[in-house]
Amino acid sequence: MEGLIKGLINVALDAVEGAGDREERRNQQTTSQEEEDERSRATWAEVVSSKSNDNQAEPHSTGAAYHRPTSWDRKEEGEGRRKEKWDNDEEKYYKPHHPPRREQQDESEERKDEDWQTVGNKKQHHSASHGRPQKYEAWQGYKKPASEQNYSEGKLHSINTEPTQEELHDLSKACNRLWDLDQNRLVPGKDYEINVGEGKKVYNKGDMARENLFTWLSDDALRKPTMSRFCALLDNYNPHEGYKEDVTAQDKHEQTAFIEEISRTGPIKYVFRYLVAKGILNCDYEEFKRILISLWFNLYGRGGTSGCSSAFEHVFVGEIKNRGENEISGFHNWIQFYLEEAKGSVDYQGFIFPRRRGELPDSETQVLTVQFEWHGILKSVSSTLIGVSPEFEIALYTLCYFVGREDNQVNLGPYSVNIKCYRMGNDKIGSVFPIAEN
Repeated sequence: MEGLIKGLINVALDAVEGAGDREERRNQQTTSQEEEDERSRATWAEVVSSKSNDNQAEPHSTGAAYHRPTSWDRKEEGEGRRKEKWDNDEEKYYKPHHPPRREQQDESEERKDEDWQTVGNKKQHHSASHGRPQKYEAWQGYKKPASEQNYSEGKLHSINTEPTQEELHDLSKACNRLWDLDQNRLVPGKDYEINVGEGKKVYNKGDMARENLFTWLSDDALRKPTMSRFCALLDNYNPHEGYKEDVTAQDKHEQTAFIEEISRTGPIKYVFRYLVAKGILNCDYEEFKRILISLWFNLYGRGGTSGCSSAFEHVFVGEIKNRGENEISGFHNWIQFYLEEAKGSVDYQGFIFPRRRGELPDSETQVLTVQFEWHGILKSVSSTLIGVSPEFEIALYTLCYFVGREDNQVNLGPYSVNIKCYRMGNDKIGSVFPIAEN
């Protein structure tokens, strides 16, 4: 009956308005319905992305007296139990809710363009006389007890590391000061060279880079004391999430010695003085070193297994999630990227187009958003600070952890960056990474 009534109405409308008008109205109704469906899909995507699973984490205390605003404590009470939403948070910034539909193609057709390297093929690494990765003899000495090791003098007598009142009231200005204090940051074209290749959207398939990201790296770069000690830490971890880490006495010596080395640099001294001046820390410098060791190296649970992860491993080394489809999480460090790419474990696949219209990255860019495969597993989007020192990243992320929020829009030299900082509980870094805003 309802169909009969609608048919009579349509006949009447044809008589009054003509068939052409009715067809136009039908098109408008169809468009409206499609828009409503699209809104529904977008809403559903948001709902799905916000669902949470239990996240197990072992309680670890930093062992020092520091004070946060009470609003943080309230916000973080259930932080350790929620889903690790940082795993795909970068994708949310670059990937639309509903990417354009594409017809499925045969894999051979999708990769037949000979202009580009096919996914998974090894690229040539130009290492002739430019920093072929190797384990320097000094690395073996880092395994000795920290008290028996030699450290750099620390040329800080002429460097002012006291925060200004303006910086104490503005996190962005404080982060920009850290950028200025990073004396070990490498210079593009002088210390290294990158080839960013071609750009792509997050959901685009295929390798848009003919060459490796790093063309060469100076022989002296990884011999810098803080970088050398950082490199020695990278092979201490099993990247597969869910496997308990076996931390040896030698591993702990390397951790303590690394913190001791970077504590002699401007960025770390600045963060200590900043946190004390803000009243967040109430301790001496030796206790602050112990806080850094605890914050970055204490193990906690991830993916249902206790003692299998740490802030350092997740942020700088990277982890392979084995739940369902294999995924890469973390892995936001350029040194790790360079070393793994040189070994053939990383396949750079191109940079991700900026979210906003602006200049495309080039060989001089030091905040880069990329896509790559690690051990054959795709990480569709990852942001990395290129050429910065380990002490700068530790200082920057530690400062944002103690002073900032989940989103921290800051300036780093010429770059506008959002430092995303996720906490697990009240005393752990779940993940932290930069997202380029320009």
